[in-house]
Amino acid sequence: MTVQRKFPVWRSALFVPANVERFVIKAVERGADALIIDLEDSVPLAEKAAARALIPGIVKRFRDTGNSDVMVRINQPLELAVPDLEAAVIPGVDAIKITKVEGAEHLRLLDEMVTRLEIDRGLPPGKIWFVGLIEAPGPLSRAHDIARSIPRLAGISLGAEDYATAIGAKPTEETLLMPKQQVVQAARAAGIMPLGTIGSVADFSDLEGYTRIVKRSADFGFVGSACIHPSLVPILNAGFSPSPREVADAERVVALNKQAAAEGRASFAIDGKMIDIPIVQRAESLLERAQAIAARAHRSR
Repeated sequence: MTVQRKFPVWRSALFVPANVERFVIKAVERGADALIIDLEDSVPLAEKAAARALIPGIVKRFRDTGNSDVMVRINQPLELAVPDLEAAVIPGVDAIKITKVEGAEHLRLLDEMVTRLEIDRGLPPGKIWFVGLIEAPGPLSRAHDIARSIPRLAGISLGAEDYATAIGAKPTEETLLMPKQQVVQAARAAGIMPLGTIGSVADFSDLEGYTRIVKRSADFGFVGSACIHPSLVPILNAGFSPSPREVADAERVVALNKQAAAEGRASFAIDGKMIDIPIVQRAESLLERAQAIAARAHRSR
């Protein structure tokens, strides 16, 4: 039986290079549900140590001037991951994005490190979420084990560019469809969040095409995605939010289900369509998400 946990709303998560001050300064104005302080791809190797030293100041700026959750993306080699974690496990950080996840043991090792840091620094153990990034076919074959590996894992996603390179393919919507769906299946089976979009996040110039991809991704079961450009944030926020029509339809389903239950019936019809338990559950889930999104919006005012 899958145990449902209460996760944050992360429709949009904007990458912010830790070593580029102008991006850091503007990040809180973008309206993203989360800001990802990046220590990985956007930071050259020679600047990684300096970037780590900037983390406390960036976290304080984000907390003092904005309402977004704060993540830190770390590097994969252990010799880089360890100092990254030492810099990232501080008050104000909500999640750590784990790149190039190899398997369940990889996450368990990092989880043990973070738990020790939390205890040593007076933070509640397990408070900081993990988001796992699968970027190669071997780890993808272990996606179900990865998704069930540790309680602090909030979600998983597929690194489109790295995965496509690993299999010798172009990162197109077509070539990524099957592996992306595998991520959705593994995440849903484990009761965690499937994050990402069907296509690649690299091309941010085609906003119309990106809007279509986000809508399709939501239809496939994804609940949010990271992005590399602020122009994509409002598209993600809208695309991964229930529409007013969807909310109204869900409210109608839930209300009529209560009426049917009071009359001793387990199913009923709306506009000639039979409504049964799975449809009711989907409606209830949609309303719960809409309420969580509304609560986040209220917090940001």
